[in-house]
Amino acid sequence: MKVVPVIISGGAGSRLWPASRQSHPKPFLKVADGHSLIQHTVLRAASIDGVAELVTVTSKNHLFLTKDDFDELDSVVLPRTFLLEPEGRDTAAAVAAATIHAKATQGPAAILCIFPADHMIGDLPAFRSAISRAIEHARQGRIATLGINPDRPDTAFGYIEADGEKVLRFVEKPDVETAKSYVASKRFFWNAGIFCFKAQIMLDEMGLHCPEVVDAVLGSYENAAIIDGERFANIELSAKHFALAPRVSLDRAVMEKAHNLAVVPCEMGWNDIGSWNAMAELIPPDERGNRIRGDVHVIDTADSYISSDKRVIGTVGVSDLVIVDSPDALLVASRDRVQDVKRLFEGLKASGHEAHLLHSTVHRPWGTYTVLEEGERFKIKRIEVKPGGRLSLQMHYHRSEHWVVVSGTAKIVNGDQELLLTTNQSTYIPCGHKHRLENPGNIGLVMIEVQSGEYLGEDDIVRFDDVYGRT
Repeated sequence: MKVVPVIISGGAGSRLWPASRQSHPKPFLKVADGHSLIQHTVLRAASIDGVAELVTVTSKNHLFLTKDDFDELDSVVLPRTFLLEPEGRDTAAAVAAATIHAKATQGPAAILCIFPADHMIGDLPAFRSAISRAIEHARQGRIATLGINPDRPDTAFGYIEADGEKVLRFVEKPDVETAKSYVASKRFFWNAGIFCFKAQIMLDEMGLHCPEVVDAVLGSYENAAIIDGERFANIELSAKHFALAPRVSLDRAVMEKAHNLAVVPCEMGWNDIGSWNAMAELIPPDERGNRIRGDVHVIDTADSYISSDKRVIGTVGVSDLVIVDSPDALLVASRDRVQDVKRLFEGLKASGHEAHLLHSTVHRPWGTYTVLEEGERFKIKRIEVKPGGRLSLQMHYHRSEHWVVVSGTAKIVNGDQELLLTTNQSTYIPCGHKHRLENPGNIGLVMIEVQSGEYLGEDDIVRFDDVYGRT
């Protein structure tokens, strides 16, 4: 039987603000070894025997980030399919899309293995052993899930009650006292959100328990826009049909109602990276219990997680803190309140503050830009364009721009002119002029852009042509 690993990559990762933002969420965060969370997930998925195709369910807006991370993994040469959701409708719709696709391409007996994109697993041999057992259950017509042996009562996870490998029930996140009783009973496991099943078995269960989900997603898949490339496919699901799918998790829609379930108890160094405390566990502690990343200097500091991307951080006489510094935002929190970082993120979002959405360095399909400084009527950016990268042909109503090449070669359309500029050369783009920037070379292009005008918002862009489909 063919095995199809499916990576579900969605959400904002709001509990990991300021490192995670809505436009650059948790799966793309790099950990200590330089790989992102989604890259670790890809490598684990690719290690399973008998893989026919690697499927990723993500949003259209994150496709370029996902592809960039995949392209860095030279060792993974599997065919790749990207199912692009027009909006998030929770995990039942995402799994339905992947299952419909797997049945269409690999047949109704294909076995899907569902993986969240943002988990870490420390013991890979134990992971492969558990997945092999789950796949065996799937071959026998069951829906199998991995159950993590809990090492503490934790209210951040759902639980699975089991008798051996027979699932008795799924339980929502409990309160502290209930979680303590679960752990003491030895009958409960953390729900890792990792599932294995035959395509037809899951579609039958969805048809029984959540037909509105599977009907809407099937219509969306049948009316999708498809781009086929060499060993990859982009399938952009129809927004009109996908919007009809109810917002519901796979647990609520299927797992709490189905009867042909099995759990594989396992201990594999699982970490769902759901908070800064979970991220801290990826770094070994010093003799005072501090976990430190970056240029950090401490005096009389204990049991704290301190992370800096660039600036020097110094602490004196503190304990039990989480301190996370990014170029444009600083988080200071008590370690026992890290779950409430989500409230801080939601507050920023509700107020319209850009810090919930963007970093100071913003990723685009063609490269990145970094805001170096801004004030009344001006903004200065550092722009990096990947080899072959090409910005849209665009125009601004409210600002003019100066472009100065720092390194590389820039091919520029400026009104009726087409220019080829190199280091230290520049051009001025008046307000209202159509313009485009392209890197025709084999090395990165670095430029400084100086904007001036009455309004400098990123929404002052009129696109006339764009190779990334953003017109």
